[in-house]
Amino acid sequence: MAKRTDPQTPARHAADSHDLIRVHGARENNLKDVSIELPKRRLSVFTGVSGSGKSSLVFDTIAAESQRLINETYSAFVQGFMPTLARPEVDVLEGLTTVITVDQQRMGADPRSTVGTATDANAMLRILFSRLGKPHIGPPSAYAFNVPSVRASGAITVERGNKKAVKATFNRTGGMCPRCEGRGSVTDLDLTQLYDDAKSLAEGALTVPGYKAGGWNYRLYSESGFFDPDKPIRKYTKKELHDFLHREPTRMKIAGINMTYEGLIPRIQKSMLAKDKEAMQPHIRTFVERAVAFTTCPDCDGTRLSEGARASKIKRISIADACAMEIRDLAAWVGGLTEPSVAPLLTALRHTLESFVEIGLGYLSLDRPAGTLSGGEAQRVKMIRHLGSSLTDTTYVFDEPTTGLHPHDIQRMNELLLRLRDKGNTVLVVEHKPETITIADHVVDLGPGAGSGGGSVCFEGTVEELRASGTVTGRHFDDRATLKEAVRKPTGALEVRGASAHNLRDVDVDIPLGVLAVVTGVAGSGKSSLVHGSIPAGEGVVSVDQSPIRGSRRSNPATYTGLLDPIRKAFAKANDVKLALFSANSEGACPTCNGAGVVYTDLAMMAGVATTCEDCEGKRFDASVLEYHLGGRDISEVLEMSVAEAEEFFGDGAAHTPAAHRIVRRLADVGLGYLKLGQPLTTLSGGERQRLKLATHMAEKGGVYVLDEPTAGLHLADVEHLLGLLDRLVDAGKSVIVVEHHQAVMAHADWIIDLGPGAGHDGGTVVFEGTPADLVAARSTLTGEHLAEYVGA
Repeated sequence: MAKRTDPQTPARHAADSHDLIRVHGARENNLKDVSIELPKRRLSVFTGVSGSGKSSLVFDTIAAESQRLINETYSAFVQGFMPTLARPEVDVLEGLTTVITVDQQRMGADPRSTVGTATDANAMLRILFSRLGKPHIGPPSAYAFNVPSVRASGAITVERGNKKAVKATFNRTGGMCPRCEGRGSVTDLDLTQLYDDAKSLAEGALTVPGYKAGGWNYRLYSESGFFDPDKPIRKYTKKELHDFLHREPTRMKIAGINMTYEGLIPRIQKSMLAKDKEAMQPHIRTFVERAVAFTTCPDCDGTRLSEGARASKIKRISIADACAMEIRDLAAWVGGLTEPSVAPLLTALRHTLESFVEIGLGYLSLDRPAGTLSGGEAQRVKMIRHLGSSLTDTTYVFDEPTTGLHPHDIQRMNELLLRLRDKGNTVLVVEHKPETITIADHVVDLGPGAGSGGGSVCFEGTVEELRASGTVTGRHFDDRATLKEAVRKPTGALEVRGASAHNLRDVDVDIPLGVLAVVTGVAGSGKSSLVHGSIPAGEGVVSVDQSPIRGSRRSNPATYTGLLDPIRKAFAKANDVKLALFSANSEGACPTCNGAGVVYTDLAMMAGVATTCEDCEGKRFDASVLEYHLGGRDISEVLEMSVAEAEEFFGDGAAHTPAAHRIVRRLADVGLGYLKLGQPLTTLSGGERQRLKLATHMAEKGGVYVLDEPTAGLHLADVEHLLGLLDRLVDAGKSVIVVEHHQAVMAHADWIIDLGPGAGHDGGTVVFEGTPADLVAARSTLTGEHLAEYVGA
């Protein structure tokens, strides 16, 4: 009997059945028991209005749990050095893979952190110069501006039979410039801002913040015994002045306590000038800006490198020259090097540099300080290391990767996201731009509203199904702003002449006033250099950039905007008690949690736990304070209100408070009606923080508003709301200048200034200025072509 030889279809292997990431019962932040299934090895886009719960689902649930599970695989000793992560509020999470998060957090603003050090490019260049540089000056560390040169000698004891002391010397050649210590700039202190030399220490001569008479910092000098505290500083002898300003650290007893005395200048340099200026408290930052002048280091000319490192060259190019080149030029230079002994290194370096060009960052240089990159640029720099990665079956999570990208650059970003997917990875993207939503394999739309009105899945499916759905995103997906029939006439002009900051080429341009003017161009074309360099914030100018809001978990919209002050005054007046009772950071704080609302328990080697305070039940205030009411609500209930509720509450009735109503009205105007007044600032997205800043600045008496990409993080439906706000500002007699890539804002503008034609040294010139209709008709620039396509002209 003949046997069957046709192949049997093999049963599916159990290991191949895990094709989905399953989320059941997610309740993090505003999520309402969300359950979804996401396909693996596909590109899924999460969309929805701002505050609908996208980040809560993707970052705070899926990514956070993956990271927590990975951290648990390390030893207890290692876990002790890692951030402790609480388990997200979710019933079931299945099918998770290792998550790599590429977010928009700004990169460290330490002056020694550059684009080159943030990637592997600098390290590879240092090895290259240590092998091929002439004259040879030492190992890779000799070309590193983060490594100082060290020379030491002494005696060591070798235990071999009889003990012997052997002379030994130690040398390490570093590339750090000894004068500026690798920072590229030196500080010059204005002594008149540190002290009043007509006064004595006893009379309160020191004017540095934190050095008040009677405090420990003050007693360190007044009771040191090096000088007479009753003698005016201008009458000090040469030695006394040296001890006061420059003395080396000296251990001594002051008021019976062992302390280290140090001259005023090195003490201030260590305590204040070594920090990132943005991380300082506002009053310290104001002092530093007033007392310190930063100038380019005269020894290294701002390169941060020692003389030896600058003298060693390959084909007449030093490592300082290489780091100062635009990366696309550096890639071409490295491509021309052919040295068999370092062939693998050259291949890897070329690949890294070409990745920069491919991702649209070829206009940067490796010596660019990392802290000066925009959120979008920082996110793309972080992407560099993943493009050549051999990892597959990994989950990549992106937070609005198109932020700061011109429509011309978005296509390139889309290709990169698809490449990551095609390598077998799961790609999850939080995004608002239709151009990126279009390439998704799977779309999840959250909503229907924001804050407490969101947190539900409104739609799951393909892009075509989204278009046909009745969700907010579906309805607005194909929205296109139209060109204005008539544009406003300028009331004057801000003349910019000879602008040459960064890559600008001696630009002369008149920015019209009294209208909505948009400055656009591809990423790196010189927009921010022109606007922020030529229109500094100051008298009559309100500048709202994308620098992050600094705030602790105690900070919230009420404290940041100054709203808490009129609220506290209203409560105090209504109940005839003192103001301090209504502050969770002062007398009114719950004594158990000190006004934090939660109690943080450090469990040493295990993950720390934050539990809601049992005494105040998370309300942050002492029980006696909650007995006082305004309009039938206590202070904790007011802070739990959304902006929209607060607008109604303070608008009329028993709680009528005009000062508070004005502030919440401005918050509602910028589209933040869903935010809770007491919501910690640390939980706000980048777009929400910028609009919070805009609402705060709207109270200032400025005639010119300069906004840097205000559509960042805005849903399609919210952009319309923002355009209405910009129109109201202009109609109120303000001049609004917007740096923007969003085509709806361009189409709505009265005047457009287009920079280009390319990025870096290919940009820096004005390629068009005129009305949007003229730009569309001419189609003479990249922006013109994309805008014409957008409006359907």
